[in-house]
Amino acid sequence: MNLDQLRCFVAVAEELHFGRAARRLELMPSALGRQVQLLEESLGAALLSRTTRSVALTVEGAALLEEARALLAGADDIVARFRARARARATTLRLGAVDTAAAGLVPLLLHDFRQQYPDIAVELVEDKTIRLLPRLLSGRLDLAFIRPPAVLGGQIEAHLLFRESVVVAMRSDHRLARRRSVTVEALADEPLIVPDRRSRPHSHDLTMKLFAQAGLRPAVAQVAGEKQTIVGLVAAGLGVALVPRWTARLSVAGVRYVPLSFEGAQALNILPLAAAWARGSRDPAREAMVALLMERLPDYSREA
Repeated sequence: MNLDQLRCFVAVAEELHFGRAARRLELMPSALGRQVQLLEESLGAALLSRTTRSVALTVEGAALLEEARALLAGADDIVARFRARARARATTLRLGAVDTAAAGLVPLLLHDFRQQYPDIAVELVEDKTIRLLPRLLSGRLDLAFIRPPAVLGGQIEAHLLFRESVVVAMRSDHRLARRRSVTVEALADEPLIVPDRRSRPHSHDLTMKLFAQAGLRPAVAQVAGEKQTIVGLVAAGLGVALVPRWTARLSVAGVRYVPLSFEGAQALNILPLAAAWARGSRDPAREAMVALLMERLPDYSREA
């Protein structure tokens, strides 16, 4: 039995789904299943009851779960304390960010941060939340700006910064392009380009929730994974797209961004942006950046 096997078991036990657990740990499902099987073999007990439709904990699995969580928490605490000692002398901050934060918030923040802390280098990684979180847990990132998932887990500390405003990306010659704002109802018959939910759940759900709130069904014409691709499809005339305001910084010829008029962003949990780091970790460089961020947040959020 080793810590990797325990992490795999805990992930499956919490998700009760091998596919979701594998994505959470950035593993192939077959590799995850093998780790759990090796753990069961080393303990001489079946920990999970598997069928083609479901996964459930056995009595032995339920008994192991809490002890495994405590053991992993203790191991993570040791790693965090020793990492903090090393990081106290470090001069590099490893920062992750989802794409719209990397396009909007991060340039503003880095400009101010470098003026105050010129000796701290910042390494920036742009990726999706689902890939940034494992990097935080493994120590490959010190801080990340993410779309916080509904269930974050106890190993990550996250602070909501703000909710980004929403615009409609459309061709410049679109019938609605010259309006000051548009409503969801005005888009009722428009072909829509939406992000893939597996990689961008918040952005995908943005469209679905807003249309559901208006009592409408979105006419999805195309699914795409990247913001640049979505805006490119808009430019090609394949439809319109609901995107964060900072997407407008991706300047594409022939595309106009019109503010979306709607109510209830907080209730719908639309486009939240949070700062996240490994819980219990200490990092002077990260703490300096977070302090500056919170000080300047009113100015930064007005850009969202």
